[in-house]
Amino acid sequence: MQKLVALILFFSLCGRAQNEFDKYGPFGSQVFTDLKLALDVERNVYKMDLSYQKLEPKLYAKIGKLKDLQALKLSGNEVSSFPPGFNDLSNLVYFATYNNEFSEFPEFKKLGNLNYLEFFGAKIDSIPCQIAYLSKLKTFKFSSSNDTLKIPPTLKYLKNLKELTIENCVLDSFPKDIFKIPNLTYLNLSNTSVFYITRHFERFGSLEVLVLDGNKLNTLPVEIYLAKKLRLLSVKNNFLQKLPDSIAQLENLTLLDVRGNNFSKQYIEELKALLPGCEIRF
Repeated sequence: MQKLVALILFFSLCGRAQNEFDKYGPFGSQVFTDLKLALDVERNVYKMDLSYQKLEPKLYAKIGKLKDLQALKLSGNEVSSFPPGFNDLSNLVYFATYNNEFSEFPEFKKLGNLNYLEFFGAKIDSIPCQIAYLSKLKTFKFSSSNDTLKIPPTLKYLKNLKELTIENCVLDSFPKDIFKIPNLTYLNLSNTSVFYITRHFERFGSLEVLVLDGNKLNTLPVEIYLAKKLRLLSVKNNFLQKLPDSIAQLENLTLLDVRGNNFSKQYIEELKALLPGCEIRF
C-alpha cells in the first residue's frame, strides 16, 4: 500500500513538474530527449528532458558542453553525482531531478541564473550555505529524502524566493531561518516532524499559502494573524484541538483545511462563526 501511495505521489509530482518545465526556455524551442543528439548539435540546445533513461557515463560526463542549456530535467536515470562540467551551465534557469540518488547539491557559484530548483528522492542530508549564490531563485522544492535535513542560515538571503517546499523528510531542528526569507508567498512544510511554529509571523507580509500537513503540532501561535495576506492555511493530520482566536483577523483567508486533527463538532461550529467567509474542510 505504501509503495502504491508513493507511486501516485511520484507521478502527481511529475505531472506538475512537466507544467513547470514547460514555462522555461525560449518559447517554441525544441525539447531534446536524446543526450547523444543534443551533444552532436551542441549549440542552441535550450531544453532537455532525459526522464526514464539510463544515461551512458561517457555521454553524461559531457553535459557541460551544452552551454546554451536553460532547462534540464532528470528522472530515474540511475545517477548519483553531477558530471564535471555541470557547474559550467551558467545559462541554466530550471533544474529538476526525481528519483536520482544524488548525495549532494552541485556547486552554485556559476549557477546564479537558476529560477527553479527541485530535488525529489535524493540522498542529501543538508542544504549548503552556498545556496545564497542563487540570487534569482524563485522556486525551491526538496522532498522525499530518507535523511535528516539540515537547513542553512543563508536561506534568508534569497530575496527573490517566492515558493518553498520542504516535505517528506525529517528536519534536524525547527527551521527558524525559513521564517526569515523576506518575500515568500508559498510555504509548504509537510511531513517534516515539526512540532512547533515560530511566533514571528510579522515577517510573512507576503505569505498567501501556508501548508503544515502531517506534522506534530499541538498549537499554532497567536501571532499567525500577522500574516495578513494569508489566503490558504492547511494543517491536516496534526494534533491540534483548537486554533488561536486571532485567526479571525485573517480577513483574506478563504480556505482552511483542518482534517485529521482532534477538533470537536462544537469547535468546528465555533470556527465557522469566527470565519464566516472562509471554506473550512474538516
